[in-house]
Amino acid sequence: MGRRRKGRPIDGVVLVDKPTGMSSNNVLQKVRAMFFAQKAGHTGALDPLATGMLPVCLGEATKFSQYLLDSDKKYRVVARLGQRTDTSDADGELISERAVNVSWAQVDQELEHFRGPILQTPTMFSALKHEGKPLYKYAREGITIDRPARPIDIYSFEIVSLDAELLTMDVHCSKGTYVRTLVDDLGEMLGCGAHVQELRRTAVAHYPTDQMMTMDELQALRDKANAESKCPGAYLDELLLPIDSAVVALPKVWIGESAASYVLNGNPVRVETEVTDGQVRIIREASDQFIGVGEIVDEHMLAPKRLVVPTHERVPS
Repeated sequence: MGRRRKGRPIDGVVLVDKPTGMSSNNVLQKVRAMFFAQKAGHTGALDPLATGMLPVCLGEATKFSQYLLDSDKKYRVVARLGQRTDTSDADGELISERAVNVSWAQVDQELEHFRGPILQTPTMFSALKHEGKPLYKYAREGITIDRPARPIDIYSFEIVSLDAELLTMDVHCSKGTYVRTLVDDLGEMLGCGAHVQELRRTAVAHYPTDQMMTMDELQALRDKANAESKCPGAYLDELLLPIDSAVVALPKVWIGESAASYVLNGNPVRVETEVTDGQVRIIREASDQFIGVGEIVDEHMLAPKRLVVPTHERVPS
């Protein structure tokens, strides 16, 4: 018998506007408690200093969170010129201070070195692991680990404003990009040093920014339900985006009821589709219901990869 989970089998994605000073995991746990959800997972951690979009997946949506981890992100960053810190952000220790004498044109010229496909060496103050241990733990012990440079894509990197020592920029980048490292490298190129003073994630993949909710707004809805003796999700559940919103970039393949029963048992089926290869969203024709992600292989054969478990088949709380 499966392990009993505490909470509701609620599924979907909620867009949280993460506050500064709180870890992504802390946000995750609080949101899970507000919804009284059985399962929850986020889609790429933000530093405690950072704010902005943090999609939190609930229930079966957690199975597709990797697609958001792999998606593009957008940020607005305020860099403090003239000061370099050991963590490349305002939470670190000051390691050097230099005079600032840079122009808009000079900054824009240096930004050109970062635009497009580049190699970036991850910061030691990151959650990347070496021999099972996060790099930031080595850094706090004064140990430096060799880190291979990794390919990333900077789709755009533009100046928003330059006011004395404060440089505000917008960044659109691929997964695995460390904005702190971009700012630190830029500061060295400018000859004055720099660190991240403020960082806000403005977009994850296609998700709409106007649907983000602050922690206070979410808690207010939970409190309202409590005050009215209603289910925890009475007002919260209507905020949830569909499970397949995390994989909306994948093409759809519709299958009938007979094929659906095979797929849901983990078996490949033959389908009629113009998609010749790659991953797809599997949709049940009769109900237009998303049932999982599969892959087209061997000339129109659909092999299931990640499937949604129907609510009635889950272990009760």
